Amino acid sequence: MEKIYDLEDRLVRLAGEVVNFSKSLSQDYEVQYYIKQLIRSSGSAALNYGEAQGTVTEADFINKTSIVVKELKETRTALKVLAYLDIGESAKREWLIRETQEIIAITSRMILNKKSKT
Repeated sequence: MEKIYDLEDRLVRLAGEVVNFSKSLSQDYEVQYYIKQLIRSSGSAALNYGEAQGTVTEADFINKTSIVVKELKETRTALKVLAYLDIGESAKREWLIRETQEIIAITSRMILNKKSKT
């Protein structure tokens, strides 16, 4: 997939690709349990980052961005559960995990940079 350098755009793409990935999966209760959580957490990461862009103080930015990291870690864990169960197309699932890990690293670094300035 094409590399996107804008973090908000990457978060939006991640949330969208999670939805696309989920459309091909079975309707079994067990699968849908993780998929619904995955859709919520990846979407929440994108939405909370959007909110972080409108914060007034650095403390508010750090707080909202910390929520983004929390939601991304939840996304990664749900994807790892699906990987453990070998659910979904392997290449797509692995891309989602890698992309989530990269965004976690970027977002965590942003938080550390803001904290070091305060």
